[in-house]
Amino acid sequence: MMLLSLVMDIFHKLWWTPMRIQSLMASQGIKGPSYRFIHGNAKEISNMGKEAMSRPINLSHDILSAVQPHFHSWSKIYGTVFLQRHGPQAQLVIMEPDLCKQLLNNKERAYVKREPFPYVRKLVGGSVGITEDSEKWAKLRKLSNYAFHGESLKSKIPKMIAATETMLQGWKKHEGQEIEVYEEFRLLGSDVISRAATSKGRTFLNC
Repeated sequence: MMLLSLVMDIFHKLWWTPMRIQSLMASQGIKGPSYRFIHGNAKEISNMGKEAMSRPINLSHDILSAVQPHFHSWSKIYGTVFLQRHGPQAQLVIMEPDLCKQLLNNKERAYVKREPFPYVRKLVGGSVGITEDSEKWAKLRKLSNYAFHGESLKSKIPKMIAATETMLQGWKKHEGQEIEVYEEFRLLGSDVISRAATSKGRTFLNC
């Protein structure tokens, strides 16, 4: 009896529920790659990523096909809103700017943030963009509100551009070689902060 219950539970979690969600979304006009038992679309995503990484990448703004090849490919087939699977877990991918704006506003807190992948947290830290705790978010948002105000940023944009151009010039010296991107962006962040904190010949340090 226990074995039958376990089998039914696995069947429900790994097949019935994913297929039901796929059918419900399709009835609303939202389609996507077919669900594969257990792994979902993980193998397809992995294979697309490996294939993209095997090709040379040109330095341009059109990098979606290189960094997220499954988004690039499936958005052309299924549209800018489609369903994909990470294992049995359904993921709704939205690439329409207006819908993204609506989600990011999220004034009614109808959309919760998921726990970021470890490499994302390592890259951006406990920043306002990924923190889930509402009190911590409010505190970080209040502290960053002035610094990231449009008028305040205008004077810093040339310095940000200069720091980025310096980094890109350094990359040209390593053409055909691998670059430790995490370290490069850490240094870029430090450079941007240093340049932005310098005003009229004086440097203000926040300790």
